[in-house]
Amino acid sequence: MRTPARVGLVGCGIIGKHYAEGAGAFESFEIVACADADAAAAEAVAAEHGLDVATLDELVAEPSIDLILNMTPPAAHAPILRQALAAGKHVYTEKPLAGSFEDAAEVLADADARGLLVGCAPDTFLGSAYRTAQRLIEEGEIGEPIAATATMLVGGAESWHPNADMFYKAGGGPLLDMGPYYLTAIAALLGSLAAATGFAATLTPERTLAVGSRAGERISVDVPTHVSAVFRLERGAFATLTTSFEVRDQYESALIVHGSKGMLALPDANQFGGDVRLRRGRAEWKQVPYRSLGPRDARGIGLDEMLEAAAAGRPHRASGALGLHILEAATAVLRAAADGRTVELQTTLA
Repeated sequence: MRTPARVGLVGCGIIGKHYAEGAGAFESFEIVACADADAAAAEAVAAEHGLDVATLDELVAEPSIDLILNMTPPAAHAPILRQALAAGKHVYTEKPLAGSFEDAAEVLADADARGLLVGCAPDTFLGSAYRTAQRLIEEGEIGEPIAATATMLVGGAESWHPNADMFYKAGGGPLLDMGPYYLTAIAALLGSLAAATGFAATLTPERTLAVGSRAGERISVDVPTHVSAVFRLERGAFATLTTSFEVRDQYESALIVHGSKGMLALPDANQFGGDVRLRRGRAEWKQVPYRSLGPRDARGIGLDEMLEAAAAGRPHRASGALGLHILEAATAVLRAAADGRTVELQTTLA
């Protein structure tokens, strides 16, 4: 792969725009073209960032493009990734890796057979705040980690997204949409998740779109919108996560890692930056200073790290394997909730 890698962006919605805006901070890749099912969306992003406009088929077939950056809705992930891999392209995708664990596993098997790279968001755990937290844990600042507690409570995406349907269909819901930020952070800090259980409910079976050309349209909800999960980690710690789309006009994000000697309060796992606070014993909370990565504290850092790791001949961190593990953990919670049981996970992280 050439340096910088030439990237084709598929999906020019809100997240795709974030990647296009932040790409200039990274030297390992450049986004050169974009595609979207909505031609106007692709044209707008292309005009703003000086990109070529193409169809998906054209991007995948273009020999000068090394990698496909997939920012489409979850249901489209597996088909697009398979198409890109079949054309010999490396891929990096938004979370979840695919709409189902089985589809995601097939994507990784295909990539492995072809010797191609797969990266998967989220990459916020690679930002300066969470790197600082990882260092503090590794240095024993809170003793032996024994638990993590996380919450992500918000209203539904229908209040801000013009096509919020995808958040309420298969592959959506708060656990699969927002949960990966917290589950990925927990796994990055504390290791593999080994077993899952939980409870899930759909408290609001219909939603009304509030913005865009479809404002006022009612959409059905096919997935749980309020989920509480409990995990046992391979190293012995426990973790809890509550995610919800039922908390109107609110935004609550929290992640605390508890250790035998103290605890860490971490910033919003859905964002970069924020305060890292440390408490030892019964002492007062203290803010931990750290150096920001500047404009590199942005979406795209996972793709950058993947390309740098490939050049150095080492595994990358925001990997397809991590994405598969997190997807299995999240779907295991939903199965456990439906069946009233605990589900043992099959995947693990090296």
